[in-house]
Amino acid sequence: MNGLILADASADNIDFMIHGLFSYNLFGHELWITTSHVCILIVMLVLIGFAIVANRKLKHAKEVPEGLQNVVELMVEKLQGMVGNTMGKHAPKFSNWIFTIFAFILISNISGLFGLRPPTADYGTTLALALITFVLIWFNTFKHNSLKEIWVDKCSPLPPWLPIWLPINLIGDIAVPISLSLRLFANVLSGTVMMALVYGLLAKIAYVWPAALHVYFDLFAGGIQTYVFCMLTMTYISNAIGDDD
Repeated sequence: MNGLILADASADNIDFMIHGLFSYNLFGHELWITTSHVCILIVMLVLIGFAIVANRKLKHAKEVPEGLQNVVELMVEKLQGMVGNTMGKHAPKFSNWIFTIFAFILISNISGLFGLRPPTADYGTTLALALITFVLIWFNTFKHNSLKEIWVDKCSPLPPWLPIWLPINLIGDIAVPISLSLRLFANVLSGTVMMALVYGLLAKIAYVWPAALHVYFDLFAGGIQTYVFCMLTMTYISNAIGDDD
């Protein structure tokens, strides 16, 4: 297990790579189940389990919240405030998506505290999240803007009859999912690599004090990157909607 799901913490074999667990054939192609798939499944099971417990708790909610009910209500209130302040009247349409990616990315980022290789240290995971955001951006762009408005926007700051800036603006749009995914991936992977080096090269003295590094790389940096990804997602979607009433 330590050689597959967790990073190998030996000085002779410092390992923070993704490993294949087993393969299977699908329509003549060999596909692999990797450590990233297993860690994503674990994160999903944790979130589903928490959602089930929280749902049952809220069905029997008390007038004065306490315990888990208090935690859940506080989380929802803070997230609703974040989405509402950023997206305004459009917040209710996207709250569920923002809540979902916030919870998934946060738990994935801090999963290193529990011996897992963070799923967000796999570019395949972060790119998938960024591509969903990219689809939402363009879906709302065409939904809330006419073709003429889109053309004028893509030609700006020059007049629409002089589309010199069109290629540059399109490149900027295409770069959105790349920048979103790489930012999250690189920050989480760097923390994973650093902790693997600490435990691999300094294994004999790596007692207690690495906890401070975990607080920074997993909790602090993980929380910041979760917030940044969600805020950029909301900002891009809000800009795509524009001033639509």
